[in-house]
Amino acid sequence: MKLSFDDLHKAFESRVRLGIMSALAVNDQLDFSALKEFLGVTDGNLATHIKKLEKEDFIGVEKSFIDNKPNTKYYMTPEGKKAFNDYLNLMEQIIKSQK
Repeated sequence: MKLSFDDLHKAFESRVRLGIMSALAVNDQLDFSALKEFLGVTDGNLATHIKKLEKEDFIGVEKSFIDNKPNTKYYMTPEGKKAFNDYLNLMEQIIKSQK
């Protein structure tokens, strides 16, 4: 079977979406502010990428209030974990095939 970059999931083409998934892969949950700081992006940029991952059902959202302030936390869904692991495995195979 020939491995191709065309086989990679389009949701992970963006540096920001890849960063969101990577951060959530090693953390159970992260709030909006933590993701924004970690990735060094604007509110609008982060919100746009989060919506795309939510639309794919790769991340879930948990909204709450802390001291009467809204707090939004994100987590990776089982579908997101599978898709991200599949992406990483395919990248690894592509890299190994080029040696």
